[in-house]
Amino acid sequence: MENKELQLETAEEKEVVSKNFIEQEIDKDLAEGVYDTVHTRFPPEPNGYLHIGHAKSILLNYGLAQKYGGKFNMRFDDTNPTKEKIEFVESIKADIEWLGADWEDRLFFASDYFEEMYEGAIKLIKKGKAYVSDLTADEIRAYRGTLTEPGKEDPYATRSIEENLALFEAMRNGEVADGAKVLRARIDMSSPNMNMRDPVIYRVAHMHHHNTGDKWCIYPMYDFAHPIEDAIEGITHSICTLEFEDHRPLYDWVVRELEYPHPPRQIEFAKLYLKNVITGKRYIKKLVEEGIVDGWDDPRLVSIAALRRRGFTPESIKMFVELCGVSKANSIADYAMLEYCIREDLKLKKSRVMAVLDPIKLVIDNYPEGQTEILDSPNNLENEALGSRQVPFGRELYIDREDFMEEPPKKYFRMFPGNEVRLMNAYFVKCTGCVKDENGNVVEVHCTYDPASKGGNSPDGRKVKGTIHWVPAHEAVEAEVRLFENLVDEEKGVYNEDGSLNLNPNSLEVRTCYIEPSIKGAKAFESFQFVRQGFFCVDYKDSTEDKLVFNRIVSLKSSFKLPK
Repeated sequence: MENKELQLETAEEKEVVSKNFIEQEIDKDLAEGVYDTVHTRFPPEPNGYLHIGHAKSILLNYGLAQKYGGKFNMRFDDTNPTKEKIEFVESIKADIEWLGADWEDRLFFASDYFEEMYEGAIKLIKKGKAYVSDLTADEIRAYRGTLTEPGKEDPYATRSIEENLALFEAMRNGEVADGAKVLRARIDMSSPNMNMRDPVIYRVAHMHHHNTGDKWCIYPMYDFAHPIEDAIEGITHSICTLEFEDHRPLYDWVVRELEYPHPPRQIEFAKLYLKNVITGKRYIKKLVEEGIVDGWDDPRLVSIAALRRRGFTPESIKMFVELCGVSKANSIADYAMLEYCIREDLKLKKSRVMAVLDPIKLVIDNYPEGQTEILDSPNNLENEALGSRQVPFGRELYIDREDFMEEPPKKYFRMFPGNEVRLMNAYFVKCTGCVKDENGNVVEVHCTYDPASKGGNSPDGRKVKGTIHWVPAHEAVEAEVRLFENLVDEEKGVYNEDGSLNLNPNSLEVRTCYIEPSIKGAKAFESFQFVRQGFFCVDYKDSTEDKLVFNRIVSLKSSFKLPK
């Protein structure tokens, strides 16, 4: 017995907890005393709405702070007033709160540090590490060289420290026109890393800023501002995406030259890419401006606001991010994986109600006219804790048009003349025929019912192969449903050769449907499973008490299988 216990203890000691490469690096830094805490941040630019890729960064940075008992900062990198709006600031805050990343009282703006950044630039000038240049943007690009050829020294790089200080002060005082002068860092014009070839760190822009108003007319460049923000806030690990890997030497250069005592460390990870979706802000902006989509939160988009409006949950987004994992290698996830996650999250949480999306009337000829009875229906057969609901039943019902065929193919087990089916949680009914309009379209189906089969089971033990859902014709709630397909044509890919979008003309289908009366009073963002149809969410924008509007979150069928 003692040997067994010893073996178990040894096995537990040897058990290795799987950690991603960032966690391994953090463990190493803490063990070696580089840092004694973990302090992360999420630093979006308020120039658009966040999308599913940003969710990975938010949850990763917040999750690391939580895991190591550290701190998490929410910071807006608002250094470019030409593209930033308060609208985007507020939407980003709402998205992050919804995802559950709690920044508490740690909300910051890069623009709050403009004075410190200006002083940092002065320090670099005094150290001979920065100079004012009169080159145009095109000239700077030409002087920069190529990947195979070194850059040429800026002709203004020889200005004295005194002259640079005076010119930089003139830039701040509004005495210089936009684009006339910039401040460049003096590093190495022959560096193999293009980012180190005397990058621009300040430019003139006479623009109103959403946070600082008209106080400034010079603004720091992102690569200069970001490391300063991190250093001021005491960030230990600056977690960012792979495109910033080549910028890391400049990040380190800035914090080193400005002599911050506890410099942060930048670590890069692979972005989260989704196949056949549109995430580019300029493309979404164009779709919004042209009225192709209903704003940045159109349910066909994958902005966080759009996913929330469609009916996705924070839990489903977290599950998706976890399944994608954290790595250095870029990869593309299938949208079906995201759909799998929302199905998994909702299937035990939501009531299952009956809704008819393509209605045709069903008349039970032998049911007493004017009579209505109340049937008890379970809300979720897989979760008894959700209880049951009362559904009225009468002589006239609505069923889905696809549940009746006058001349059915083989293995069609729903309604056709002479066939008996089960009405869900109600009775067995046998189809007797149908009524057509002058164009030959079926407008009404007729049947008889077996009163002894109440509850959906026959006392004589006879079996039926088909079960269909229904709603009471007179008590049903009329509503609008929106059925979505991918916004882009998946067969052709997202972009045409000219860079335009391959839009799917069938990405949105709007229908009028009938839903059982238990749905009355449904509130914005409330979601349900419509039996055999999928999961649906009440649209917060267009739904009213008098006319409910539902967005289909996801169908019930999945093409995704979780890897073993």
